[in-house]
Amino acid sequence: MGPHPAVAAIRLAVRRVLHDILTEHHGTGHADIPDAALPHPTTHAGPPAPPRPPASTRPATPPLVLVACSGGADSMALASALAFEAPRLGVRAGGITVDHGLQAGSDLRAEEVVVRLRALGLDPVESTAVTVGREGGPEAAARDARYDALDAAAERHGAAAVLLGHTRDDQAETVLLGLARGSGIRSLSGMAAVSGAGGRYRRPFLHLDRQTARKACMAQSLPVWDDPHNTDPAYTRSRLRHEGLPALEKALGKGVVEALARTAQLSRDDADALDGWARQAEAGVRDATGLLDCSKLFALPPAVRRRILRRAAIEAGAPAGSLFARHIEEMDKLITGWRGQGAINLPGKVVAQRQGGRLVIRRG
Repeated sequence: MGPHPAVAAIRLAVRRVLHDILTEHHGTGHADIPDAALPHPTTHAGPPAPPRPPASTRPATPPLVLVACSGGADSMALASALAFEAPRLGVRAGGITVDHGLQAGSDLRAEEVVVRLRALGLDPVESTAVTVGREGGPEAAARDARYDALDAAAERHGAAAVLLGHTRDDQAETVLLGLARGSGIRSLSGMAAVSGAGGRYRRPFLHLDRQTARKACMAQSLPVWDDPHNTDPAYTRSRLRHEGLPALEKALGKGVVEALARTAQLSRDDADALDGWARQAEAGVRDATGLLDCSKLFALPPAVRRRILRRAAIEAGAPAGSLFARHIEEMDKLITGWRGQGAINLPGKVVAQRQGGRLVIRRG
């Protein structure tokens, strides 16, 4: 008798990601992956792999993959799947939990997660404490602190990747939050399956719903911790999860989460194409000194022009997470609605102004 369907689903999702990591790590072919362990060709997109290289040409040290685990159902299901699949594919597997220090006893809870991860057979495993600031609000500040800690852990251990337990439900929430901010198509594209420097972060569960992860934990008798912040109405995502999405499903019927996840992928495809266009067009709108030529920018489609403006602002020092659509729109007016207006103040003490037909963006 095979594993519970939910357990089988999470293991297959992790197996596919580990296969991709191994292929990238070895640089060619499928490395030393047993044929029977690979995803079936009909379930894994991509062209047939080239022949395997001789064993002598393959790196001797297997890659290390870490799982970021809070102790919740999603990340515990992910940790259990990683612990099961990694040794079968010749991958080293470890775990890390981040103590945000936002609740009483959070340090003890983090140590409990460490014990659970070690019981699964993961090694190395560690807990790291962070200090959460206030910039951008509590949710954004906690996220920034968490990713900083995960980046540091990955560098410290030389990890090839860090797995994150975001599900299709999380993706739907992210799309709706982006829609509410009015931040454009990139926000609607939600979370990428692969992100971070060098593709460090992998999200195997983006096509699985939250209930699948919880069922997998129940089937394996895995203890999970339900973070009270996830039900606290003081947090925007919590209100969206427990009030907003249920209201949408009541008004529009079931399938809203799946539709939002599809929207994320379609938006990401479009955004990637436009980003590529903007990168190619940028060189042609700069003069010999590197300044942006306003007349050449004006001739570009708005979606391409605004991407160039956003990239230029970030390069000048504006924090990407604080640069919103309204900032880009004001910069765009210096190109399309020029009336002699003054400089535009951007986040990060960056200033954009039009001078002699050129757009100058620099720290003020």
